[in-house]
Amino acid sequence: MRRALGTAFEGVLAALVAAIVATVGLYAFSLVEWPAFNSSNVTRAVTTLGQVACAIAFAVAIALYRRGKLGWLAKSLTWVGLSGFVTITLGMPLAATKLYLFGVSVDQEFRTEYLTRLTDSAALRDMTYADIPPFYPAGWFWLGGRVGNLLGMDGWEVFKPFAIGFLAVTAVLAFTLWKALVRVDWAVAVSAVTTALVVAYASPEAYSAVIALLIAPALLLAWGALNRPVAAGVSGRLNGAFEPSDRMNGPLKRSGGADEPERSMGSWGWGAVVGTGLFLGLAATFYTLYLGLAAFAVTLMAVVSAILGVRAQKSWRAAIPVAVRFVVIAAISGLVALTVWLPYLADALTGTPSTSGTALHYLPEAGATLPFPMLQFSLVGALCLAGTVWLAVRAASSRRAQALGIGVVAVYLWTLLSMAAAVAGTTLLSFRLEAVLIVLLGAAGVFGFLEGTKAIYQAINEPSRFKIAAVVIASVGAMAFAQSIPQILQTEITVAYSDTDGDGVRADKRPPSAVSYYSEVDAAIGEQIGRPRDETIVLTADTSFLSYYPYFGFQGLTSHYANPLAQFDERAAAIAEWAKVETPEELIAAMDGSAWAAPDAFLFRRGAEGYTLRLAEDVYPNDPNVRRYTVTFDESLFEDQRFTATDIGPFALVTRNT
Repeated sequence: MRRALGTAFEGVLAALVAAIVATVGLYAFSLVEWPAFNSSNVTRAVTTLGQVACAIAFAVAIALYRRGKLGWLAKSLTWVGLSGFVTITLGMPLAATKLYLFGVSVDQEFRTEYLTRLTDSAALRDMTYADIPPFYPAGWFWLGGRVGNLLGMDGWEVFKPFAIGFLAVTAVLAFTLWKALVRVDWAVAVSAVTTALVVAYASPEAYSAVIALLIAPALLLAWGALNRPVAAGVSGRLNGAFEPSDRMNGPLKRSGGADEPERSMGSWGWGAVVGTGLFLGLAATFYTLYLGLAAFAVTLMAVVSAILGVRAQKSWRAAIPVAVRFVVIAAISGLVALTVWLPYLADALTGTPSTSGTALHYLPEAGATLPFPMLQFSLVGALCLAGTVWLAVRAASSRRAQALGIGVVAVYLWTLLSMAAAVAGTTLLSFRLEAVLIVLLGAAGVFGFLEGTKAIYQAINEPSRFKIAAVVIASVGAMAFAQSIPQILQTEITVAYSDTDGDGVRADKRPPSAVSYYSEVDAAIGEQIGRPRDETIVLTADTSFLSYYPYFGFQGLTSHYANPLAQFDERAAAIAEWAKVETPEELIAAMDGSAWAAPDAFLFRRGAEGYTLRLAEDVYPNDPNVRRYTVTFDESLFEDQRFTATDIGPFALVTRNT
């Protein structure tokens, strides 16, 4: 328990340092008038320069750790290097825009809407619909909302700095966990590599990237919690210890591999159980899909551990300690999950009408095939291939390989289950797990490279120059990948510059879109209705309006992002019926007679035949899985003293008079 508390304290200190680094870095970037990333190579050059500085920090930290000198400096350099790498790699390419990756387009639209909602109020409310609790986990968005509220920033504006800063903090927290599980110089290497992989492949979905960065060390912790033969009286390296961990005093032993002294699993005890439960609870509050995968992997671990225990002791009673620990993990994670899930579950279980929801109705080509990143002809492919080989070779002798290997198996089994679920008319969204697979194989690849180079070094009689050659190869490969990250994220970065932000500005200096009129629409609604935004319901197909201003919407972007309690299909049918009425009286009667609070305002587009709304319906299993259609309201329906119509740019705003 003392060790667990020490790790927790170190994590808090590391997080504070990372937050300062990210804050200072982003503020410094904002002081310069940078050119747009998609029209100049200046910010790319500065990004590469910053990455080199971070790589030097890692190298010095590893050297200090291996010599057993100035541990405080090595730790500080690692914290600054990891948080600085995230900040420079994401913050510099986005320095000339206020928007995050993908701007406010497609999925980022509803994410920004959610953050705007929870910036406006700390109450757990749905991103779009009034009077119902949220369906999507609110953890990341609630924290971001509190940061925005504290700093006096709008939700859309705090999205970028919070996403980058929180990922920087998570990077050092992941290192703190790795440091407690493997030898410290290796922890620096694996933390740096997995951070780079997450930034490259998971950062556009900022809240899931946090879990992706933690999942590899969390699986090692979970395996230590559930597979504990030492406690059952079985000794030996294979069955009872993490290897290599080495937080010994003085220089690290020269061999640097699996035959170094290993830390007994008994040193973690119930701390590993609590830590695993807290991680799963965190996943539940951040991203349901990754919770599902992580819980699935932990369940596989429990099953495997129980089978191994029964075989070793020739008694079914050996499975009882595993079951007890598994139940405790589930209980802890469940309690944490309830902090965001309880309001929704309470409404769903008390008879509130709902639909089945269509969040899982998406099967792109990537979800119809098994991912094999280790076969790609690239640096990442080579790293994943090394990881795959290492997992196969060390599966019987390394607890690290066992934990990561079970995680990889879980990803592939989940993918197969998702394909099977397609037959039943749904999916498990397995295509979103490829980033996690790359991180797991990448972590394994780091261990494979370290152990492989050590084995080669010993096999060729330990030539003095070999270590230098290995370091050069690793450094060149790491820098080559790191500087390619902005290229990997080029589309996401470009959209951040081409989208119009909440100030009505496009960062690439080109003419803004219709979003530039949103401020006039907001002012008109406030003047004509006179109520706070969070007490006003707006029906519009331009749902990005709700991403910038915390009005409630009568209908969401698509059914896939809609709360099941909102009855998306029924609302769409009601809107279509309203468009068919012939008089203002019939429209008002239909609105007042609906099952939901009626709109206080309509934000239309002008069409040839009247006011139009472009809505969406689910057409799964087709790909694309959404069909757009237009509903048209005759303008005469609003030519009544109970409505006020205002033309604003391309919009027609209609408010209902009280």
